[in-house]
Amino acid sequence: MTDFETITVPGLLCGYPGVAFGGYVAGVLAAHAAAKGVRVDFRRPVPTDAPVRLAPTAGGGAELTDGTDLLAAAVPGEPTVEPPPAPSWEQARAAADAYRAAPPDGSVDCFGCGLDRTPDTGLRLHCGRVPGTALVATAWTPGPALADADGLLPAELVWGALDCPGNAAGRLLDDRRAGAVTAALTGRLLRSVPVGTGLVSYSWMLGGEGRKYRVGTALATAEGELCALGEALWVEPRTDLHAR
Repeated sequence: MTDFETITVPGLLCGYPGVAFGGYVAGVLAAHAAAKGVRVDFRRPVPTDAPVRLAPTAGGGAELTDGTDLLAAAVPGEPTVEPPPAPSWEQARAAADAYRAAPPDGSVDCFGCGLDRTPDTGLRLHCGRVPGTALVATAWTPGPALADADGLLPAELVWGALDCPGNAAGRLLDDRRAGAVTAALTGRLLRSVPVGTGLVSYSWMLGGEGRKYRVGTALATAEGELCALGEALWVEPRTDLHAR
């Protein structure tokens, strides 16, 4: 019988109501995969405040199930994108201010990008468009309540910083609808991230077809040093029950 452990994602770590924040879920799976670069595919929503099973898989991967159905699976994989230089702290802060002043419709209380989150209760990834570029970006500083015992942002939350910017890229750079979900996220963490220091998260479009679109995402220090790199596939909600 395959060994497994039971975990529960706290309600604080939601993306959509009652659904675990995808970046966090990806980070949990990545921590149990036998590779530094990991691809996570999401099959079904992972609930918050409900036990799910986390188990290793052949080939150095890991998976989450609800006991019957597969919810998400991780396998070794590397992002293939070449990141553009990070926007400056000032550019990213101005983009975040513009986003908060006029957020797009469909905003929810997401751990990653919720507008009412504080630095201690969310990542505050409020990515706005950077004028004169094909990027969205935000400047943010994680609060001390998010730190691990070493004063660092836990790896699961670094993965989180690679998630929501992709939604913002779709909304602001490609006129995508509200309600899109992460179908796959491939990432690699490049260095530790101290809590209490300024960070820049940013994203750019890679392409799309139909309801699906691909983005690159990155996390950098305020000085522009790359901390993590990601590549994601997002899927918009269906427009009606008969859409394909």
